[in-house]
Amino acid sequence: MGLIVQKFGGTSVGNVDRIRNVAKRVQAEKNAGNDVVVVVSAMGKTTDVLVDMAREISAFPNKREMDMLLTTGEQVTISLLAMALHDIGIDAISYTGWQAGMKTESVFGNARIIDIEKERVQEQLALGKVVVVAGFQGITVEGEITTLGRGGSDTTAVALAAILKADRCDIYTDVTGVFTTDPRCVSTARKLLSVSYDEMLELANLGAGVLHPRAVEFAKNYSVPLEVRSSMVMEQGTRIEEEATMEQNLVVRGIAFEDGITRITLIGLPHIVGTLSSIFTLLAKNHINVDIIIQSATSAGQMNLSFSIKSDDLKDTIDVLTANKEQLQYESIETESGLAKVSIVGSGMVSNPGVAAEMFDVLANNGIGIKMVSTSEIKVSTVVEFEKMVKAVECLHEAFQLSETTDVKA
Repeated sequence: MGLIVQKFGGTSVGNVDRIRNVAKRVQAEKNAGNDVVVVVSAMGKTTDVLVDMAREISAFPNKREMDMLLTTGEQVTISLLAMALHDIGIDAISYTGWQAGMKTESVFGNARIIDIEKERVQEQLALGKVVVVAGFQGITVEGEITTLGRGGSDTTAVALAAILKADRCDIYTDVTGVFTTDPRCVSTARKLLSVSYDEMLELANLGAGVLHPRAVEFAKNYSVPLEVRSSMVMEQGTRIEEEATMEQNLVVRGIAFEDGITRITLIGLPHIVGTLSSIFTLLAKNHINVDIIIQSATSAGQMNLSFSIKSDDLKDTIDVLTANKEQLQYESIETESGLAKVSIVGSGMVSNPGVAAEMFDVLANNGIGIKMVSTSEIKVSTVVEFEKMVKAVECLHEAFQLSETTDVKA
């Protein structure tokens, strides 16, 4: 007997029939002799509908009340799934995130899990019950309900798997695994049989929507066996592990992309020690994530600074910078929206020089201008115009022969 954590996304529980299908998947694990914890998202597009309703009320809804609103979606799913399990003879109990012991930091909309009080879940497992937990949510020490950000149900599942020392964590979704890029945009995209934690973490951070970045962090830090699988089709998925054991011949493993990027440029900053620290400490204190950073000296004693953010954070970023203009001593702010980030990822890049140059050459030959660049040992990211995002992904996917490589088994 083992302990399995299963996570089912919104599409997998999108209607009553699909919830019944999930119940059968859970039943199969119980019949195999395993204890099971199930983490679920809100049904289908429920979260999007709730967000739209909130924005009809207010252009900038209060963040605390948004968390109060959005957490209702998962509560519907957990109760319906528990009912479906009861109906097929499986004893089950549903818990909200806070009932399951999910303690988070005091940040609305994008909180991090800081602790899990696992005793309540363990007690129910000891009684032979399936525990159905609402993903995406938790509670602060002050008793405030919080959400973990979009995709946070993945994090809930992997965090529970880590704290409960589960034998496996299966992430069920509407795709059959992790692909070389999004198959909805590139028809020749191919499923990978395995990906390393580091590669998956880069892909997730760079816009691949299959797994939430924090979920991959938990899996890596606690060595949680992870597999991305389809909830609709019975077939092998993609294993996320310490070192990928398949397709060792690939230099570039995948291409990630993300729209909704804005570039902000601060003009006329003092070119002195401490300027960068002041700016980015200020943004961090206001929970604004900065990605690519470019600094350039101008006239004597001055510099310009450009950095990219999510376009959703533009108003908050401008508000913070404007309120602190006297402290930061810049002359003006310029912004450019309508941008996207396209990235190549692969652990093989470490030992293969020239990959970045090849990427830049491919983009240039296809008339795609590069506005910003960021690199690490296993990835190269470029910021391009949104209108050219899909073209960039397609030509890079072809150039690095990601649709043609044959799986190599270890």
